[in-house]
Amino acid sequence: MDYLSLWMFAAAIGLLLIGYPVAFSLGGTAVLFTLIGSDLLPDMGVTLPWEPAFRVARLNILPGRIFGNIMNNYELVAVPFFVFMGVMLEKSRLASDLLETMGLLFGRMRGGLAISVVVVGTLLAASTGVVGASVVTMGVLALPVMLKYNYDKGLASGTVAASGTLGQIIPPSIVLIILGDQMQVSVGDLFLGALLPGVLLAGLFIAWIAFVALRYPERAPALPAAERNLGARRLLMRMAVMMAPPLALILVVLGTIFAGIAAPAEAGAMGALGASLLALANGRLNWPNLRAVMDQTVKLTAMVFVILLGATAFTMVFAALGGPGLVDDMLVNLPGGTLSFLFFTMLVIFVLGFFIDFIEISFIVVPVITPIAIKLGVDPLWFAVMIALNLQASFLTPPFGFALFYLKGVAPPAIRTIDIYRGVMPFIAIQLLALVLLWLFPQIVLWLPHLSDAVR
Repeated sequence: MDYLSLWMFAAAIGLLLIGYPVAFSLGGTAVLFTLIGSDLLPDMGVTLPWEPAFRVARLNILPGRIFGNIMNNYELVAVPFFVFMGVMLEKSRLASDLLETMGLLFGRMRGGLAISVVVVGTLLAASTGVVGASVVTMGVLALPVMLKYNYDKGLASGTVAASGTLGQIIPPSIVLIILGDQMQVSVGDLFLGALLPGVLLAGLFIAWIAFVALRYPERAPALPAAERNLGARRLLMRMAVMMAPPLALILVVLGTIFAGIAAPAEAGAMGALGASLLALANGRLNWPNLRAVMDQTVKLTAMVFVILLGATAFTMVFAALGGPGLVDDMLVNLPGGTLSFLFFTMLVIFVLGFFIDFIEISFIVVPVITPIAIKLGVDPLWFAVMIALNLQASFLTPPFGFALFYLKGVAPPAIRTIDIYRGVMPFIAIQLLALVLLWLFPQIVLWLPHLSDAVR
């Protein structure tokens, strides 16, 4: 009985590893171990080696928890708004306009096309927060162009995949909203805390590309002069026209949250409206596009909430079986105290990211380790951003990195899977370097939230 909760955790991980749907893995495991750990099994004349863990009455708290913690949670309303905004911007082809303009701006530099992909990925991340849309869009638009100009296949595919995952850490990010809910941290403070780490990570990506272009010019050549033959005045006008709409949208969405004018859900609503107006201004807001956007929004939102329901049942049964106490005893008593706890949890999250998605990790692991972190005196805001940055690597780490699947699905035939794996390795190392920098310099995360509190 003492270890029944650990068997429950192992069963859930096993179901996820064999590809069983996440929500049913979590919810089904909860139901199964409710039967095993209670007196709900039929009497078969066999004495179980444990006492009933909890009675049927304990299950009555599940509906209350679902409606109290999920359905009445106002901050979770931001999820469908931000998903709608990201999908609408994808359909309005804003990314293609941005990428073409940035290519002209940086094209005269070695590695300029790759740098433009990172810049556009950063802007899309700050506008949408949807990783899949960013990776697919830039894979379709940028990858063929980079191959056309003889970019190294690994560098080109790695740049596209890594830049697309910036939406995981740069606000507004769906994972930050989920972590805020699971860790009971203000989503607005999380957005502020993750902003500088996201920009830092994008800067490190650009620095790596610049190094490769200088060290190995043949892997990242500049655009031919004929391809960037555009006057300075026309280029500036084009930049103003192409850059103004996304920057305005970013200012509206993030600025209102940072200034305390709007809650994340309200800012998400303004972002959804702004993305629709941008599509209308570009002449791309029609019924087929709107229907496709609404359909995709419903699917993604339903996926998040169904998983959340299954995770709620899982964590409730896991807690009733004494799981948090076992994990607490194991992690609190690690040699080295807080440092060992942080290293162990970051390592576990990173390794799990090779096999399961960030949503599963957020709903299974994070609720277990958060109370222990608070008990050890770890700042929950800093810890949440560290987890978010670590979870971002799960999109890039083989064999199940979602960004790798997205990219392979739209990549030209010349790009092999091994090229994509080879290309993302340096960017995974860069993300680990960024994680170390946040560990050594927590003020990278905490400076903006503290400044905001002081201003208020």
